[in-house]
Amino acid sequence: MQNFSATINECIANRISDLYVLPLNEQYRMLYHNVQGVMTTKKISLDAGNQLISYLKYRANMAVSEHRRPQVGALIMEEKGEIINLRLSSVGDYSGKESLVIRFIYSFESISHQQLIPNQLGMLQQLVQHRGLILFSGPMGSGKTTTMYQLARKAMKNRVVMTIEDPVEIEEKNFIQLQVNNQANMSYDQLLKVGLRHRPEAFIIGEIRDTLTAKMAIRAALSGHLVLSTVHAKNVFGVISRMEQLGVEQSYLAQVLTGVCYQRLLPTTQDSIAVLYDLLAGDQLNLAVMDKNNRPNRMTAQWSNYLEEGVKKCEITRTTAKTYQEG
Repeated sequence: MQNFSATINECIANRISDLYVLPLNEQYRMLYHNVQGVMTTKKISLDAGNQLISYLKYRANMAVSEHRRPQVGALIMEEKGEIINLRLSSVGDYSGKESLVIRFIYSFESISHQQLIPNQLGMLQQLVQHRGLILFSGPMGSGKTTTMYQLARKAMKNRVVMTIEDPVEIEEKNFIQLQVNNQANMSYDQLLKVGLRHRPEAFIIGEIRDTLTAKMAIRAALSGHLVLSTVHAKNVFGVISRMEQLGVEQSYLAQVLTGVCYQRLLPTTQDSIAVLYDLLAGDQLNLAVMDKNNRPNRMTAQWSNYLEEGVKKCEITRTTAKTYQEG
């Protein structure tokens, strides 16, 4: 398993978020997920893949003999003095061939994102001072959780912050971190009910995906908490529409919604990664909430301006700007 250890260490060094071990005909392929998407690392034989999956399942206290039913597990690795938590998920296909996905959970101190537009983070930091609900959107791996943790940590220093996630993606010793477990009746909304009794100053909710969670998030914000969460939507205007689809009334959104943020991680000309935000706040946000005709299904005009600014400063290429024009 030395070759695999080298692969894991390489993933950690490059801050890969997920590693996939997937069957492909009579062999296995190993893929990793980063800001550029999913990329192939290498292919191994069927026997080697089976041995690798069995080894990892054993290390993660999963049932090695079970090849079809979904399983989850966890293990800890150390790389250059840094402790990395790995979350494993396995499932078998109709023929019994297993797939394994490994999620890398890094400590908050080891994660940082360069800002394409430096003053944007300051704008978000101003929003979190007002409490209420701030919603984030963007594809998987676009840094939403990192942004929420960064904002909460700075704004709520020496105060109680509770996170509710599925699964926990970043380890932060200063937060109370709860993980969803539906089998144990620990859903998002159930954990939010428990969390309200703890009376934290701020909540980070990994995702609002159903009506119960949406309404509990609104309730928490109405109670004077800062609530940071994510919603699946293609742009900031879509976030508002999605909350309405989940049963939240306009009047409640108008009361508690203080900001909406769509974000992407962009490759820069310096072979690094920079985060770009599309923000909706203030009068523009209020107008979008109260008038559906002011919710175009696209990015804001400011998003295009920021991309153009990045090109002019030679921070991103023209090709990158075109690629991310629609978000």
